[in-house]
Parts: sequence; C-alpha cells; structure tokens
Amino acid sequence: MNSLQLPENDVEKRGELKLSEADSDTFPDTTITSSSSPANHEHENPPSPILLKGRLANWNAKVEGLAGLEARGITRVLSAEKHDGSQHGYLQMFALWTSINLEAINIVTGLLGPLVFGLGWVDSVCIVIFANASSCCGAAYIATFSPESGNRTMILGRYFMGYWPSKLACILNIIMQLGWGIIGCIIAGQMLSAINGAGLSIAVGCVISALCIGLIATFGIGIVHAFERYAWALQVFAMLVLVGSAGKSFDTSAASVGPASTITSNRFSFFALEFAGFISYSAVGADFYVYYPTRTSKRLTFLSTWAGIWLSSIFCGILGVGIATGMASNPAWEEAYEISSGALLLACYDGLGGFGGFCVFCLAVGMIANNAPFTYATALTCQALGRYAKAIPRWVWCVIITLIELVCSVAGRDHLFNIFENFLPIMSYWVCPWLTIALEEHLLFHVLRGVPFDWTAWEDKKRLPVGAAALFALLAGWAGAIIGMSQVWYQGPVASKVGGIGGDIGAWMAIAFASVTYPPLRSLELKKFGR
Repeated sequence: MNSLQLPENDVEKRGELKLSEADSDTFPDTTITSSSSPANHEHENPPSPILLKGRLANWNAKVEGLAGLEARGITRVLSAEKHDGSQHGYLQMFALWTSINLEAINIVTGLLGPLVFGLGWVDSVCIVIFANASSCCGAAYIATFSPESGNRTMILGRYFMGYWPSKLACILNIIMQLGWGIIGCIIAGQMLSAINGAGLSIAVGCVISALCIGLIATFGIGIVHAFERYAWALQVFAMLVLVGSAGKSFDTSAASVGPASTITSNRFSFFALEFAGFISYSAVGADFYVYYPTRTSKRLTFLSTWAGIWLSSIFCGILGVGIATGMASNPAWEEAYEISSGALLLACYDGLGGFGGFCVFCLAVGMIANNAPFTYATALTCQALGRYAKAIPRWVWCVIITLIELVCSVAGRDHLFNIFENFLPIMSYWVCPWLTIALEEHLLFHVLRGVPFDWTAWEDKKRLPVGAAALFALLAGWAGAIIGMSQVWYQGPVASKVGGIGGDIGAWMAIAFASVTYPPLRSLELKKFGR
C-alpha cells in the first residue's frame, strides 16, 4: 500500500464525490442498518458552517494545495477514495505501531517498577509483559473498524455513545493526548539538552521537538506513515547499543522489597500504570487505517496492530526495568537521574563518547515518532467536537495543538512532568468504560442481533444512538474508578483494601461498573427510541 499517495478523490482537496460514486459505497456484509439506501441520506445533514472567508479562505486553499498535505479531516472515507490493498499494508500497520512505541517514555515507565514501587526484576518484567499484552488489545480491537467504516476513532464513538454524549469522550481524549504530548516534548528536550550540555537548554530542546512533531502531524497521514515506516530502525539500533553498553549493570537477581502484602499492593499499582499507558491508544486506534480497503482482514488488522504495540512496548519496558535495577550499583546513573531522565539515558551510554550522544539523539527522534501520530489524531478529535470545530481545517488544529504542547512543555519543563506522571494515568480511567461500552454495543446489540452498523450515519443525529445509556454507564465506570484508584493524592475505599498499603484497581472497577450498567440501560433505550 502506497501510504504517501493521496486518494484520487480527496473530498476536501479535490472536490466532493458525485452522488453516483457515493451510492456505490456499500458494505453488503456489515454495513447498513436503515431500510433506506445511503444515497437517500447523503444530504440530510446540515452543511458545515463556512468559517474561513476571503483572504483566509484563499490562504487555506494554498496550504491545502501543498504537495503531500492531507486536506481531509473527519469526513468519512468512501470506498472510491481508498487505496488498493496489498499484503504490505499489514506490515505497514506493524511498522507504524512499532515505531510509535520504540521510544523513551516506555523506557522511563519501566524504571518506575523498581524505583518507585520497589519491585524486583522478575515481578517488574512479568508485569510489563502481561499488562501490555492485555492493554494492547483495546487499540487493536478499535482499529478493526477503521477500514470497514472509513471513520475516525471519535466518529466511531458516536455509534457507541450517541452524537452528544460522545463529545465528552472527545474532550477527555484531547486532554489525555495533549498531556502525553507535553511529556513527550519534555523528555525529548531533556535528551537533546543532555547531548549538548550547556550549549542547549531543555526549553530549546522542547521547542525543537514540538516543532518537528507539529510539522509531521500537519502534513497528515501520508507523511506520518512514511516517517513511521523507517523510524523504527533508528530506535532499534540505539536501543540495542544501549543494551550492549548498560546491560552488564542490569541486576536480574534483584528482589522485590517489603512484606508480602506491600509487594502485592505495589504489583497492582505498577500493573495499573503500565496498563494505563497503552489502553489509552484505544482512543486513537482507528485514526490511521481509514484509507485501507473496505474488506481489509479484521483478524490480520488486529494481530498486526497488537503485535506492533506489544513487542515494542515490552522491549522498552524491560530495558527500563534493567536500567533501574542497575542504578543501585552505579552511582553515576543515580546522579544523572536526579538531573533528568534524558541525562540518565546519556549516562547509560557512558564510555561511548560522541557515539553515545548520537544514540541519545536517535532516541529523541523516537519521541517525535511517538508524538506525531497522536498530535495528528488529536486534531481529528478536535474536529469531532461538532460542526463548527469540523469547519476549522485539520492542519489549523495541528498548529494550535503544537503551540499548546510547545508552550506547556517549556513552561513546565521543571515541574509538569511529575504532575502529569500522576495525572495522566487517571485520565485513562475514562478509556476503560468507553471501551467496555464499545465492545458491548458491538457484540450484544449488533453481532448477536444481526444488526450491522450504518456507517453512512456518521453525523446524522437522528440515526445515531441517543446515548443516554452510554453516558450513564460511562459515569458509572468513573464512579468505579474513583473507589478503586490509588494515587499519591487520593486512595479509594476499595483500593485501600488491596494488600498492605492499597493498590490501584481503578481500571478494573471502571470496567466492571460499566459492563454491568450498560446492557440493561441500552435495552431500555432501544425499546424507547428504536436506535
């Protein structure tokens, strides 16, 4: 699949498809629920408001006319606009997620098992492997809807939560993705600063990383896929060198610290932290495959996505665990860690001189590979907020998001990282009930009832679910998360009963509350409203 190629009929860039072409966009096996044909509904939705006029409109046309820039926003991709499929498309899926996850944030997260939770090598490695194996399923599952529907993730959310309640998920997703983006800019800035010493401040490093991320995201899906197709090679190279340089200090005999009850609590909390990082990918999982052919294999899509995330994440996580276990016998690493995580990574290449600095630079490039797709996806989520948000071009949203990440990472480079380290796992609590609702809506109310989704209804409020049941289930899931969460500043009553000091089970409580609440309420909603 040529991911750089723009579709021949890019709705925003090359004009609307003719009605006859829209009529041909059908999915005989899985699509239409309405008794009417898609053509009868094509023009029922009110047109998007025109916000750019005069010189602004002319300037926007020039920007969107740039070669390689994707003008499309959240408008559904019809079958006539998709690329021809090939077996290489599944390798591209794997490469995309491998490049995204071979990055320093996942190494830093792995550090926390031994350093923060006092867990040994075996406990930490097992948690990295199994927490990531389970959390990767969310993004892989949501991704399977993308080729078939031609819709982005938060547009799919309208089919699960309804038009109006889904806006809450959009807002939460924007906050979550911005938070991860800011952390990514800070860590990349730390690494660039560590390489250059006093010659480059962390603030300047944050600016450089944010601008590079924004540039790739602004050009769109073609450039994102092209960059990710090759970015993984640099990361694998740098990390293998890191293993060779620092591996001799890894302590694979390190044991967990504390009484059995405390160790149990810490296992739950570290598992929750690892799980939170990758379950959040579910909120963007369908944003990157919309140009794939309609009949792309769901099974291979799931496996390619899951394997790409899982293999790369456990490699980085185990590497982080190893570095953490080696810090007790390596004072230079401890001193570097007191400065920044970027300085620690540079210290792990100690003895390699300038070549070690080049490897850290490669890891900084990995932060760009991680953040660019999510900045792109965040811009699409902004458009999904409503008609007026959709009317603002996607590239404008990318610029706005880049500026926010730039300013916040520079302003909070000394403090914000610790704040978000505690805040962002909480944000992932909303993803668990949202994903639970999506799974139950799909399996219980479509697959079992034999009622396929009508993908042409993506912005028709009258044909989408009302969403009252989903909203209530989401809030119930939040309630479950609150009583099951264990954070530095708050511990829920149920969480406090785990082990000796309490453990974080917020995600599991959120899933349990939402899974029990949604089916009966959704059944009542269907009886009342019929949709």
